[in-house]
Amino acid sequence: MLYEKMPQMLRDRDPLIEACRFAEAKDARVPGAGKALFNFVRPLFLNSKESQKRLIQAACYLHDVSWRAHPDYRHEACFDYITRANLGGLKHSERVFLGLALLFRYKNSHSRTSFDPLLRLLSAQKIKDAEILGKAMRLGANLWVTSTKSEAFLKYSKKKNELSLKIGNLDRKRLGEVSLVRLKSLANSLEAEIAISDI
Repeated sequence: MLYEKMPQMLRDRDPLIEACRFAEAKDARVPGAGKALFNFVRPLFLNSKESQKRLIQAACYLHDVSWRAHPDYRHEACFDYITRANLGGLKHSERVFLGLALLFRYKNSHSRTSFDPLLRLLSAQKIKDAEILGKAMRLGANLWVTSTKSEAFLKYSKKKNELSLKIGNLDRKRLGEVSLVRLKSLANSLEAEIAISDI
């Protein structure tokens, strides 16, 4: 009955994205940062299918909803959250992909976790994509922790084997040792060289 009463504009919305937006607004430290984070990581996935970009967008909205968990277990809390959350419009493999990307958001490796058997639902390439997404979110979240505005942009050229970070004055101050370590980790996953330049 509710669906029949909805205007077409509401019916056309993606139930997964709407649920993730709601979770971000309710539980994230900086509601709205997910959209900025999606714009930050998107250049790494320009050739992805729309179905994959949808999952990337969902992960960005959910990247900070488990921040209250203890830091030593936050990666597990993220995976557990997404695999048990009441989210529609997801296949089991897509749920595991999201969980793995969020795990990599807080941890550099998925080894020694209780979730490894579930990874059989994903191809080797999907596991790699989840790792790249998680590490990119980890870097982006570090560049703007308390604001949705940033002057930091990623560019990736597979042909040139180069990962570029273009950064403005405000974000240049935030580009400390932790950010550089996270940038290097992302570049290693992409098997790319790093280039940092001012905007």
